[in-house]
Amino acid sequence: MSENLIEGLTLLAMGMGFVLTFLCIMIVSMHIMSNIVVYLNKIFPVAVEETSKKSTSKAAGDDAAIALALAAAMVRK
Repeated sequence: MSENLIEGLTLLAMGMGFVLTFLCIMIVSMHIMSNIVVYLNKIFPVAVEETSKKSTSKAAGDDAAIALALAAAMVRK
């Protein structure tokens, strides 16, 4: 084989090896960070706010008004 081909294949193998190593390190570190966050959420839980029923009915009324406006625009067109 020619010397350039061997150098090219060596460079290809080294580059792919570095990328594979980086991705494996990144996956392992993400799993470790995920476990740390789960552990910290058990120690310091976050309070969840409850929503009232009025906010959902208001959103439904807004949707109805938008649908009515769209229907009126389509009739005019």
